[in-house]
Amino acid sequence: MLRVCSLLVLFLAVSVAASADPRGRIEVVDGDTLRVAGTTVRLHGIDAPEAGQPCRRPASGARFDCGAWVTDELRARFGGRAARCRARGQDRYGRTIASCTVDGTDIARWLVTEGLAFAYRRYSMAYDLAEKQAAVTGRGLHALSMQSPAAYRADQRPQGNDPPGDCRIKGNISADGTRIFHVPGQQHYARTVVRRADGERWFCSEAQARRAGWRKARR
Repeated sequence: MLRVCSLLVLFLAVSVAASADPRGRIEVVDGDTLRVAGTTVRLHGIDAPEAGQPCRRPASGARFDCGAWVTDELRARFGGRAARCRARGQDRYGRTIASCTVDGTDIARWLVTEGLAFAYRRYSMAYDLAEKQAAVTGRGLHALSMQSPAAYRADQRPQGNDPPGDCRIKGNISADGTRIFHVPGQQHYARTVVRRADGERWFCSEAQARRAGWRKARR
């Protein structure tokens, strides 16, 4: 009985720790990942360039590492400062997904507004307008030639994730479980990644996708 009680106490302690809202000093890992008081936090609702991801300045043709650039900008603005985060869950890498603020400033919104990250509409529309405004004014990344971070990650994956033959329709499962398919030419086709391990799949026709229970993306 004592052993059972001890295990129950341990389970509850771990559960509380996992759901706790991180607070404390910020260490910047990359453009959308922080360590807050020792907890690794993936900022909710945004996507920033990966380390090593190349960007090009259209005027000069100069190429540079935009992932490193964004990381440096984030570190200069918030590194070492105290953050208050609201946990929303965990991702498949074990990171805490959270929204974080410093003195009332939403870090993710600041990144998107400055053109240093993109709204990650697959998971949230919270920063959709902020990204559109940054794009209109050509701020930050919007003034450069680059792939979306999701498309860049897809290109870095083993070729085993390539479409089978001519079956190029992407079946995607959203965060709330909605099954949506994207056809070539649609707005979010390039940045959509097919994660077969998560139940996502490729389709050879729209009719096939609909029969399987997927609906077509609106854009």
